[in-house]
Amino acid sequence: MELKIHGTGTSKIIGDDSIFGMQPNEDVVHQAVLAELSNRHQGTHASKSRGMVRGGGRKPWRQKGRGVARAGTIRSPLWKGGGVVFGPKPHPYKKSINRKMRQLARKSVLSSKASGGAIFVVDEFKFNNPKTSQFNQLVKDLKLTGKRITVLPAIVDENLFLSVRNLKNITLIKVDHASTYDLIDNDILLFDKAGIMLLNEQLKN
Repeated sequence: MELKIHGTGTSKIIGDDSIFGMQPNEDVVHQAVLAELSNRHQGTHASKSRGMVRGGGRKPWRQKGRGVARAGTIRSPLWKGGGVVFGPKPHPYKKSINRKMRQLARKSVLSSKASGGAIFVVDEFKFNNPKTSQFNQLVKDLKLTGKRITVLPAIVDENLFLSVRNLKNITLIKVDHASTYDLIDNDILLFDKAGIMLLNEQLKN
C-alpha cells in the first residue's frame, strides 16, 4: 500500500500490504485491547474482615437483661467501624496473549486506519525550538484541527516532546512502544517517515 508523505509534493512511501492492506481481525483486536487494559489494573484494592479490624476483644455488654440485641464484639460487620463481609481482596488482573496475536491486532488496526484514510505521514518532525505553535501549524496545514491525534515518531526528542505536551487531544508515543490500544484510541495516526519504516520492520516478521 502506498502512503503519501504530506508536505513533500507527490512523494510516497510503500507500506507493507501485510500490515496496512490486510483484512482486519476484530476478534483479535478485542482480545489484545482487553488484555492491555486489564494489565493496567494494579489489583491492590482491599478491605478488612472482622478478624483484621483492631479492637473488639471484649464483649461490649452482658448477654441478657439489657433489652437490646446480644453482641459479642464491636467489630461485627453489623456495627459501624466493623469488618467488611465479602469485601475486595488483592488479586491479579493479568491477561496474557501471545506475540503473534499482539502483532496481528496491531496490523488489523493499522489496516483499518489506512483504509479509512486515518494515517498521515510527514517527512520528519523537526523543531529547532520547543514551540507549541509550530506543531499547531503542522496540524493546521494537514487540516487535522480538532482531531484526536496520536503522534508516532521513530525518535522522541526534547523539542518535539515539549512542543506537544500541553496540547489537548495530542498523544506522543515512540512508534515501537505503541500498543494496540494506543493505535486505536484516536482519530488520526501521524507518523514521520522514519517511524513508518521502523513500524514496517517491526511488524512484517
